[in-house]
Amino acid sequence: MRFRSAFFGVFASLFVLGGHGWSQQPQQQGGQTGMSSGISSGVAAAPVYDEQKRPITAGGFVDQGPVVFQDITKQAGLAGWTHKMGVPEKKFIVETNGSGVCLVDYNNDGWLDIYLVNGSTFDALDGKEPSPHAALFRNNRDGTFTDVSAQAGVQNDRWGYGCSVADYDNDGWPDLYVGNYGKNRLYHNNHDGTFTDVAEKAGVTLGNWSPGSAWGDYDGDGRLDLYVTGYVHFDRNNLPISGSKAVGYSSCMYRGQTVNCGPRGLKGEPDHLFHNNGDGTFTDVTAKAGVEDKDAYYGFTTIFVDINGDGKPDLVVGNDSEPNYLYINKGDGTFEDDSYVSGFALNKDGREIASMGIAAGDYENNGLIDFYVTDFGDDYKVLFHNDGDTSFTDVSYKAGVAQTTIPFVGWGDGFLDYDNDGWLDLFEANGHVYPEVDGHDWGTTFAERPLLFHNVPDGANDRRFEYVPAVKGTGLAVVTPARGAAFGDLFNDGKIDVVINPIDGPPVLLRNVNADKHHWVELKLEGGPKGPRDATCATVYLKANGMRMRQDVLASGSYISTNDRRLHFGLGDATDAGTAEIHWPDGTRQTVRLPAADRIYTIEQGKGITGALCGGKPCTADGTAQKTGAH
Repeated sequence: MRFRSAFFGVFASLFVLGGHGWSQQPQQQGGQTGMSSGISSGVAAAPVYDEQKRPITAGGFVDQGPVVFQDITKQAGLAGWTHKMGVPEKKFIVETNGSGVCLVDYNNDGWLDIYLVNGSTFDALDGKEPSPHAALFRNNRDGTFTDVSAQAGVQNDRWGYGCSVADYDNDGWPDLYVGNYGKNRLYHNNHDGTFTDVAEKAGVTLGNWSPGSAWGDYDGDGRLDLYVTGYVHFDRNNLPISGSKAVGYSSCMYRGQTVNCGPRGLKGEPDHLFHNNGDGTFTDVTAKAGVEDKDAYYGFTTIFVDINGDGKPDLVVGNDSEPNYLYINKGDGTFEDDSYVSGFALNKDGREIASMGIAAGDYENNGLIDFYVTDFGDDYKVLFHNDGDTSFTDVSYKAGVAQTTIPFVGWGDGFLDYDNDGWLDLFEANGHVYPEVDGHDWGTTFAERPLLFHNVPDGANDRRFEYVPAVKGTGLAVVTPARGAAFGDLFNDGKIDVVINPIDGPPVLLRNVNADKHHWVELKLEGGPKGPRDATCATVYLKANGMRMRQDVLASGSYISTNDRRLHFGLGDATDAGTAEIHWPDGTRQTVRLPAADRIYTIEQGKGITGALCGGKPCTADGTAQKTGAH
């Protein structure tokens, strides 16, 4: 279902920027005229500077204001690891996109650990230098983390991009899928702190460039299936160099400067849906299920989530400078392509956007999943409001997120209730793709600061997002070329923290230190014997504090990353934790009364509450944390 009228060809030619890439610049070479087919993310915007004449992407700080996050990377023990992707000059697109980060409790001790995917270099692939390693940081439960990736066997040693977390074999332990340039990995959890790569046996290695992945039981058999996005088909024997035959002799330019080529004009890599056979192997059912990426769009982030409330996981895919996909689960093992009719394929101007990150959440507390999609610079980032009936409207300007985001190149993003008031706020991690921008007065920078928006009332019934200023010396003032970002309660204190995986640098851990004293509750769901065991794609509606809030158990999101799979609800000043209505993936429903606020509850399907943490430790009979005792 692809809409390509002459209008879009004409429309594209009006713009001077390539989508997530390069401009249309004819060039005479070898008697041929080359023309890149780049569709823009927007018109070159006027530079924005702060009072000190710094580009707003790395400036605009204030002396006073709310302090929401603090950078504790060094104190937490994460600063010694460095992400590396190609050479600093970024000659090729394979060196620019960066990697994701996954929050995963790999040892089932009740505390989130951090998995940071790493990139590589051509020299490393050729054996001329050591390969950069991915890092699994174990949570020491004291505010620090230890790199255990070597002993855990998850260093990857390939050119890594995204990751996703799910218990695909229903054994009660989370597994990891890692997308690479080259063969992908499926790390099976051995229950002893180690993993084994079983991707070859499972049949899910693929082999060129697979950035994103998602898990969901699309056919209701109790086993999690796997969707993997394809990006560019990158051929080292035919490198896409500006003016070369590989790019049709086109000139790859950004604001008149030669930059790396792509993705527009390069061959794409198709997406794949793998059905879980239940015996450790998977079968490619992409065409059979109706999700065939026939035009090989440049896929990034993908998420399985129930969009229309029928209890079946639907599928969304963010495509770079191509229309996004939205597939509705028909309940018979196939999907219907509603990308265009839903309004999710394009922004309000009818334009394709770069679509790096996708945040999924119910920011209005109306029971419907909305999406926030990040985009390239010189264009606003898109908030897709769910109108019901599988219909979405671009409300970015109305909701207050458009204008502020235009100068930034957005990547990882998430809906998070940072102040526990019961309303989902919005975080965006940013960073440019062209190092060349630092050498020009364009009002932008390679390293950029993140953006935070607070969810506030807009009249009687509507909500909008209010920009939260970056206070000097705090987490919002950290300037880094961000890519992946993941959101979760790393310290089991009821506050959502952020982990950022930048390109070519150390990670950033932003601890939530917001001054609010609001209450909260978190839920870890465990599915029944019919599965999925980890309750992926379960939906919970919590009635508390006069509201009905929705959260979903998701195995992927942000920019090719995975957030805390536990469901977090802010309660405001209410001390009553309310009642949870759980919609399990197998279609059954369960209502559980939560006895107290400020707890992390484990709820097992059909059994109810089977455990609770208070202050990060098991709760005693009187509701306080045990002074001793492991999990």
